[in-house]
Amino acid sequence: QVQLRESGGGLVQAGGSLRLSCAASGRTFGSYTMAWFRQAPGKEREFVAAPGAYYSDSVKARFSVSRDNAQNAMYLQMNSLKPEDTAVYYCAARFGVVTTTRYDYAYWGQGTQVTVSS
Repeated sequence: QVQLRESGGGLVQAGGSLRLSCAASGRTFGSYTMAWFRQAPGKEREFVAAPGAYYSDSVKARFSVSRDNAQNAMYLQMNSLKPEDTAVYYCAARFGVVTTTRYDYAYWGQGTQVTVSS
């Protein structure tokens, strides 16, 4: 019903910056919530950020999330990147309020790889 597509991932050196984008298409009528998650090698998928100033403790001082409702898009500006930020970053959406639990989100993009080198 809702298709999500991430872009903007890549390889960056520690301390660098990267901006991710998420574009939503399909049935986007009505209210829905978007959020960013990431999954590092050997780790579970974890919440990163969501519009409305929702951030995980590990990124809140360095990342900034925004949403353009008119364009059905969401962005994640990542600054001062660290090697531990290396992960596949996913855009997610749900019909409901913002949560930090991956199980609550019904729609997912394919993910975009972010690699931070030391």
